[in-house]
Amino acid sequence: MTLTFDATVVVPVADPDDGERTTRGLEPHLASTSTVVVVNVIEKAGGGIDKAPMEQREEYAEEMFDRAREALANSPATVETETLYGTDIVETVFDAARDRDADAVVFNPREGNRIAELLTGDVARRMVKEASVPVVALPQTNSE
Repeated sequence: MTLTFDATVVVPVADPDDGERTTRGLEPHLASTSTVVVVNVIEKAGGGIDKAPMEQREEYAEEMFDRAREALANSPATVETETLYGTDIVETVFDAARDRDADAVVFNPREGNRIAELLTGDVARRMVKEASVPVVALPQTNSE
C-alpha cells in the first residue's frame, strides 16, 4: 500500500539531521496538492531561565528549515516553515496542527537512549498517545 498525502501535514523537527531525515522519508508520499509545514518548537522555560539565547535558538531553527527545504527541493509539494514557541513541545505542535487545519502530524521517531527517553517524557511516545489530529510515524530506513 502506498500512502500519499494530498493535503496539509505538520512536520515537527528537533535538529538539522532530523529535519533532513524526516523530510526525505516524507518526500515520496507527497503530491502537488500537498502542503508540508515544517515546524520547530523553541521550548520556553515557563518563568525559569531559558536553555539558550533566543536569537541562537532561532538561528538553529533556520538551519533545520534550510536542510528540510533542501531535502524537499524536488518535491511537488508546497513547503512552509514556522518557528513555534511554547512550554510543552507536544501541545505546541498539536495546537499548530489544529490552527492550520492539518490532516496529520508526520514525524520520524529517533532511536535513542531509553533511560533518557523515560526521563524526558519521550516526545515521540507522547506525540502518539496525546494526538489530537492523526499522527503518522514514518518507518526507519536502513541508512539511519
